[in-house]
Amino acid sequence: MSAAFGTCYDPNGERHGIPTFPWRFAPDGYATRRQLRAAGLRPGGQPVAAQIMRRSRRRKTGFTVAYLYHIDQAKPVRPMTPGRATALAAAMAARRTCPECRTDAGYCIPTSLGMCVTCAYPSEEQRAA
Repeated sequence: MSAAFGTCYDPNGERHGIPTFPWRFAPDGYATRRQLRAAGLRPGGQPVAAQIMRRSRRRKTGFTVAYLYHIDQAKPVRPMTPGRATALAAAMAARRTCPECRTDAGYCIPTSLGMCVTCAYPSEEQRAA
């Protein structure tokens, strides 16, 4: 058994506080948020049941953690209502509208620029005119 496996394997939760399993070794009955969403479920307010750990060179701690939830306690995803659909469409339209020229750019405006690309980087023809 490798040292990373031993550090990540704590099924009783004595070392980490909650049951911890190595990457791809979680027992049946647990799922991450993404796995629940793919199955049409959501955590539904339940607390984190366990976690999976994986060694990572990018993190200061040296490990990446993903939280697991009980599948049997998960609730179905709430359906999209007309009001929520309208609010989502309005929010996306606001992200596509350039604050400088007030036009729909057809893509989400980059937050690094704060305006559409044509306003941020005007071409030579536009400067001469």
